[in-house]
Amino acid sequence: MSKKVLGRGLGAFFPDIEGDESSENSSKALPVEPAERVNIIMQVPVEFIRANPHQPRTDFDEIKLQELSDSIKKYGLIQPITVRHHGRNRFELISGERRLRACRMAGIETIPAFVREANDEEMITFAIIENIQREQLNPIEVALGYQRLIEECSLTQEQVASNVGKNRTTVTNTLRLLNLPPTIQAGLKLGKISAGHARTLIAIEDDAEQEALYHRTIEQELSVRQLEDMVRNLETKKKKAKKQKPEQDPHDIQIREITNRLRRTFATKVDIKKTTKGGEIRIEYYSDDELERILNMLEHSGNS
Repeated sequence: MSKKVLGRGLGAFFPDIEGDESSENSSKALPVEPAERVNIIMQVPVEFIRANPHQPRTDFDEIKLQELSDSIKKYGLIQPITVRHHGRNRFELISGERRLRACRMAGIETIPAFVREANDEEMITFAIIENIQREQLNPIEVALGYQRLIEECSLTQEQVASNVGKNRTTVTNTLRLLNLPPTIQAGLKLGKISAGHARTLIAIEDDAEQEALYHRTIEQELSVRQLEDMVRNLETKKKKAKKQKPEQDPHDIQIREITNRLRRTFATKVDIKKTTKGGEIRIEYYSDDELERILNMLEHSGNS
């Protein structure tokens, strides 16, 4: 069963939706009866269509928009957009924002639109799926879209994966991109590095080293393979440096071994810190869904 999300009524999108139906556009009112307002294609005035508030895409190439606008002027809009009906003279875009923007640029007054039913959860999902299928979202926009489905629609990562046609590992790895520093996220969003570069950088725990390798990747135009080799060499040097250090307290060695075991068990970052009266264990998680996974592991461990 779909859940009500976002906590905003229609008035947040259409300030006059509760008002008098006799607006200045009443003469243009479309004869759409409640029983006929879904699963049809009809010509809808552009001025009646509001943008999808759940659109995950934030960047639109103005040059490509102008090219599309020129094409629409010459040949018309071939593929209809998709909307949902919100009442007299009110439609909300589900998919096709580039086409809608290009039609507005071209001065087109009415465009073909497929009218269908959709709740808020479906609105977000449709917008994400359309952009992913057209490969129009950058990795950070995809990650933010997945995060919105989790936070605003109360979906698990498994459900998100099912909705967008991806496996759960892909969704989890994409969400981890949001843990990168803002500088690296911005570079990924602008295409300065690829998602493969970003996933390689996530493995580096030291923020300064992470940033340094990010800038080096751009300056030297490193491939993903070259960056992976660089990260492995860095880890090898760290291990050699540790071996050359004076013999450590056996207790410290034991703590490190336990830390590594816990990291492998929970598949996330774990730290153990000694205190005067004992110590504390810190387990990191990156989403509510991942927290639930860790809690389930702890509960099952206690019952075994």
